[in-house]
Amino acid sequence: MQFTLLRRSLLACAALTVLGLSVAHAQSDWPNRVVKIIVPYAPGGAVDVVTRKMAQKLSEQTGQSFIVENKAGATGTIGTNQVAQSAGDGYTLLANDTTYSLLPHIFKKLPFDHATQLVPVGAYVFAPMGLVVNAQSPHKTLADLTTKAKSAPDTVSYGTGGPGTTPHFASEALGIAAGVKFMHVPFKGAAEATVGVLSNAIEFQIASTTGLMSNVQGGRMRMLAVSGDQRLPALPDVPTFKESNIGWSGVVNWTGLWAPKGTPVEVLERLHKEIEKAMASEDMKSFAVGMGAEARQVTGPAFATILKDSTDSWGKVVANTAFEKR
Repeated sequence: MQFTLLRRSLLACAALTVLGLSVAHAQSDWPNRVVKIIVPYAPGGAVDVVTRKMAQKLSEQTGQSFIVENKAGATGTIGTNQVAQSAGDGYTLLANDTTYSLLPHIFKKLPFDHATQLVPVGAYVFAPMGLVVNAQSPHKTLADLTTKAKSAPDTVSYGTGGPGTTPHFASEALGIAAGVKFMHVPFKGAAEATVGVLSNAIEFQIASTTGLMSNVQGGRMRMLAVSGDQRLPALPDVPTFKESNIGWSGVVNWTGLWAPKGTPVEVLERLHKEIEKAMASEDMKSFAVGMGAEARQVTGPAFATILKDSTDSWGKVVANTAFEKR
C-alpha cells in the first residue's frame, strides 16, 4: 500500500514537472503560433493604420504572423472587452490609443476592470492631432473657423468616430478654449469622418496626424493647426494651436498594445524588446515621420504611468463638457 502511494506521488510529481517544463517552454518559445491583435475600431482610422504597420514589423522580426482584427463598437469597449476576457497567453492583444484613458469618464460601468484587467505593454508612434478642413474650404486659418463659430454657435460642424472618443473631447476642449460652441456629428469611425470632410458634409475634423497626412499631402485637405509645442517637420507652414492664439496646446495621441491580465512576464518582456526593436528600425522611423508622428516608444511601468496621467487629465476635460456618462 505504501509503495503504491509512493509510486503515485512520484508519478504526480513527474507529471507536474513535465507540465511546468511545458509551460516554461511555451513561454520561452513565444510566439509559436499566430498572434491576434484586436483593433476595437473600424478599419482606416489612426489606430488601425499604425497597428497594421506594427503587426507587419512584429511578424518580420519574430517569424510568426501577427494579424489585425477589427472589432468596432461602443467606443472601443466591445473589442477591448473581448481581449480582457481572453486567455493571458500572449496570443490575443489589444491595440488602442489615448481613447483608452477616456473610458472611465465615458461609461458609468465598464464590462471589464479598466485599472487591472489589461496590462499596458507599450505605447509608440506619438502623433500630434491636427485640425483639417476640405482643401476648398473658405477657412484658411483657425481664426477663420472660430470667428464663424462665434457668430453662429452650433452651426460649424465637426466629425469624429463617435461620442466619447479622443477627437470628440479634443474638439470640445478646443471649443472651450476658444469660447465657441461647435456642432458634433458622430460617424461610425474616424475614416468615415474624414470622408465627411472630403465630401463637405462637415466643416472640420480633429484627428491624429497618422490618419490625416495622406489627404493633406495629397492636396485634398488643408491642415489649419496641430497640437504639441512644435510644428511638424513634414508641414512646417502649419502653426500649432498655441501659435494660433488658442489657450490650448491640444493632445498628442499615442498608439499602444495591451495584454490580458495573467500574461507571463517572459512574454511581456519579449514584447517590450520587439516593440523597441521595431521602433528603432529605419522603416518604422520613416513611417512615423511620414505620418507626422514621433518615432519613439514607452514600455512597461513607464507606459502605465503615462496611462494613469492621461486618465486623470481627461477627467478634468470631460468635467467641463455637457457629456453625460452612458
